[in-house]
Amino acid sequence: MASKNEIFSLSGPVHLNAVDWSSYLCRKDTSHRKSIAASLVQGVYVLEKDRQRNRHGPEALSPPWWSSFHFQLVRTLVDDVDLSIFGAIFEFKPPATAFMYNCFGQNAPGFVLAFRGTINKRETMSRDLKLDIKLIFNKLESSSRYRRALQAVHDMVDVGDAANVWLAGHSLGSAIALLAGRHMAKMGSMLETYLFNPPFVAIPIDRIKDQKVKNNLRIAKSTIKAAIALAVKGQHQHQEDQSLVSLSAWIPFLFVNPSDHICSEYIGYFEHRKKMEEMGIGGIERLASQNTWHLLPSVYLTINMSPSPDFKTAHGIHQWWGPNFLGQSQLHQLR
Repeated sequence: MASKNEIFSLSGPVHLNAVDWSSYLCRKDTSHRKSIAASLVQGVYVLEKDRQRNRHGPEALSPPWWSSFHFQLVRTLVDDVDLSIFGAIFEFKPPATAFMYNCFGQNAPGFVLAFRGTINKRETMSRDLKLDIKLIFNKLESSSRYRRALQAVHDMVDVGDAANVWLAGHSLGSAIALLAGRHMAKMGSMLETYLFNPPFVAIPIDRIKDQKVKNNLRIAKSTIKAAIALAVKGQHQHQEDQSLVSLSAWIPFLFVNPSDHICSEYIGYFEHRKKMEEMGIGGIERLASQNTWHLLPSVYLTINMSPSPDFKTAHGIHQWWGPNFLGQSQLHQLR
């Protein structure tokens, strides 16, 4: 039987009666695309919960999360250790009649690969937490889950083209989407990517109250990392510089909540980087960040400005599709 919360929110943003797929052209209003990307990620969460609770056919609660927006489930991505569903591939299949009247979906993606985060249930907790630890130690790329996800991304780009493929993920799934997106960008394929609450693996400097101490710590941290980067660059300098140029052209959409200590440091990081550039020492930050997997040269950052009563709300995927979402967005590009 479905829980009350599942019954209350069966299909995500039901307020989207007419989807604006063209908003990405100016990158000023991503609200519809954000809401749908988040709903598809939620669809992956519910797919796994359907599996755990043996819900099939008419009893399954997951289909409305994608069918409401004219997507079809192509296939699920299954972890080879605990056999859980950690991702899914969706294909956009709008009604043929829609194109006759208003070209509905003209700028919609052909395929979306969505990845869930950690599920604190007996069936998934052990495997998910082990991957969370790998993430902390920068070892997620060596996991079979990530390799399976990356192969699926390659397959979808081969089927269509990069312009028609989206990536979306939440929490641990967001880290997988980020890594896959970076990999593809280095190969010249810039995939539109939606990263919800991705972990920022570092000391949460942003939680320090004293602004002067906070700024000094960030400058010291950048300087030390830049010095280390210079020491190890050597003969690989040209390749690393080219890699940074490739990544700079990729501009994923990043969604964070200041009350979520897992991802809130992204806010302080980009504010710090902007100050470093204004001070004329942006090159230090460029060196410091180029070998860190979760730091992005370019990003369209959206901060949820609505108050969050607790951590569960601040880190949850559900905050990103509400009709009364209050966000603050800014483009950050490394120059």
